Amino acid sequence: MTPPRPRHLLRLAALVAAMAALALLVLDGARQAGLARLDADLQNRLTLTRHAVTAQIERYRYLPALIGQDARILSLLDRPGDDRSAANAYLKATRALSGVDQIYVLDPQGRALAASNAGEPGSFVGQDYAFRPYFRQALTRGAARYYAVGVTTGIPGYFLASRIGSAEAPLGVAVAKVDMGGLQATWASADQSVALADAAGVVFLAGQPDWLFRPLDPLDDATARQLDGEQRYAGQAVPTAAPLRAALTGLRLAEVPLQPDGWPILAAEPLAPVERQAQLLALLAGLSGLLVSALAVGWRQRRQLIRVRLNQNAELERRVAERTEALAHEIDQRRRAQDELREAHESLVHAAKLAVLGRMSTTIVHEVSQPLSALDSTLAAAELHLGAGREARAVASLAAARALLMRMQKMVRNLKSFGARQRADPPEAVDMARVLTAGAEVLAPRLRDLGQRLALTLPPGLPAVSGQAVRLEQVVINLILNAAEAAAGAGARAPVRVALEPAPGGLRLTILDRGAGIDPALQDRIQEPFFTTRVTGEGLGLGLSITRGILDQIGATLAFHPRPGGGTVTVVDLPLYHDAAHPAAAPRLDDRLAG
Repeated sequence: MTPPRPRHLLRLAALVAAMAALALLVLDGARQAGLARLDADLQNRLTLTRHAVTAQIERYRYLPALIGQDARILSLLDRPGDDRSAANAYLKATRALSGVDQIYVLDPQGRALAASNAGEPGSFVGQDYAFRPYFRQALTRGAARYYAVGVTTGIPGYFLASRIGSAEAPLGVAVAKVDMGGLQATWASADQSVALADAAGVVFLAGQPDWLFRPLDPLDDATARQLDGEQRYAGQAVPTAAPLRAALTGLRLAEVPLQPDGWPILAAEPLAPVERQAQLLALLAGLSGLLVSALAVGWRQRRQLIRVRLNQNAELERRVAERTEALAHEIDQRRRAQDELREAHESLVHAAKLAVLGRMSTTIVHEVSQPLSALDSTLAAAELHLGAGREARAVASLAAARALLMRMQKMVRNLKSFGARQRADPPEAVDMARVLTAGAEVLAPRLRDLGQRLALTLPPGLPAVSGQAVRLEQVVINLILNAAEAAAGAGARAPVRVALEPAPGGLRLTILDRGAGIDPALQDRIQEPFFTTRVTGEGLGLGLSITRGILDQIGATLAFHPRPGGGTVTVVDLPLYHDAAHPAAAPRLDDRLAG
C-alpha cells in the first residue's frame, strides 16, 4: 500500500483540529445556554418562594395590633393582679379562629401575663422574654419581626410583635408566633433545594433537612455571641455548624432578598444535567462535522467526474444555449406585449373614472359654488362685525367660513383620490365597509342632484377581502351610480339599498334599485366595452366592462337579477383575503329580492 503523501496528512490534521475547535465552541455555547436556562428556572423558583413566604407572614401581620385594642387585654395590662381568665380565653379563641401558632401578651418588663396556651404544657404565662429583640424593638419602634427557636417550646417560629399603648407610656407588647413548618414541609415533599436565612446568614427554613441551622458563611465572634445572647437558635449549635455555601459543590446557586427584613432566599439546581447536555451537543457537533467533511470529499470527487462529462457534452450545451437565447427573446416579446396590454387596460380604467366624474360634473360644480357663495357672504359679515367692533360675532363668522373651506377641501380630496391614475398592485387586505363609506361620500352630491337616497347596511366585524381599495371603490361607485341613475330615470322614490354580508368563502355585496330593470335581450351585451343604453351622450360605455375586468383580476363575480316589484338586484361576490372561510353563512338570494 502506498503511504499517504505529506500534503494529505496535513489536510487530515487540519480537519481534526477544526472538528476539535468546533466541538469546544459548541460545548461552551451549550454550557452557557444551559446555565442561562438554569438561572431563569432558579429566578422563577425564587419568585414563587418569596411570594409564598410573604403570604404566610403577611396573613397574620395585623393580628398583634388588633389584639392590643381589645378591652380585656387593656384591662389586664392596667391591673395585672386581676383575674386573667378572660384575657386567656380571648387569646385562645383568637388563635383558633386565625390559625396562628400562639398569641401572648407581655407587660412592659417583658413577662408574659396572658397566652393562648395558658393552662397547657409549656405555657408562656409567667415566662420572661425581655431578652428577645422583638420585645425591645416593639417597645421602641412600635412593631417588630423576628425568627427564632422558642425557648419555652423548642419549636421555631416567626414572631410578630406590636406595642400596646404610646411610646412614652407603653402598656405592654402583643406577640403572634407564626409556625412556618407547613411551608418547609411543602418544600421537603417536593424535594426542592430552597432555603430562607436570617440577617446573620443562618438558614432556618429549608427543603433539604441537612441545610437547617447552618450558616451560609463562617460566623464572626460578635455574631455568634449575639445569637447566643438572644437564644435565637437555642440547642442547635449554629456557631459550630459547617458553612453551607462552601458545601454546595456541583450546584448552581441563586438568591434574592426578602423584604422588609432583607433575609436571603436561596435556590439551587444541580449542574450535572447541563454539563451532560453540553457534552452531548459537542459530541454531536464533532460527529456532524466529520460527516459533512466526508460528504464534502465525496462531493469533490463527484464534481471531478461531472467535469469530465461536461467536457464531452460541450457541443450539446452550446446548442441548448442557443435555443435558450431564442426562447428568452420570445419571452421578452411576450412580456412587452403584456405590458402594453396592461397599460391599455389601465388607460381604460382611468377613462372610466373620468367618465363617471364627467357624469357628476354639473353636481360637483353646484356643490362647490354653493359653499363659495356662502363663504363670500360669511367673510363679508365678518368684515362688517369687525368694523362695528363686534369681535365675538366676527370670530363666529370666521369659524363658519373655515367650516365651509373644510367641506370643500374634503370634497375635492375625495374627488382627487378617486380620479387619480392608479396601477394594479398585488392583492391586499381591504375593508369593504370603509370602501363603501368612501364611495358614498364621493357620490353624495350626485345622489342629491338625482333626488335619490342611499341606504347602507354594513354589519360590524366583517373580515377583509382580497383586492385593491382604490379599484374596489371604483367598482362600487360605478355600480351604485348606475343603480341611482336607473332609479331616477324611472321616477322611483325608494332608496337604493346597498348591503354587505358574509357569504360562503367571502363577502357578498348586494345593490337593489327600483329602476326600469335590464332588458333580457341586452343582458349579454351590457358588459361589453363601449356599449351603453344612454341616448343623451353621457358616458363611454366602459363602466361595466371595467368593473368586470377589475373583479376578474381578484377572482370576484358580478351578476344581475330582476327584482320582484320592478328594478334590478346587482350581486358581487368578493373573495376573502388569504382565502380564510368566514363562519357566518350568507342568506339565500331569493329571500332578499323582495326587500
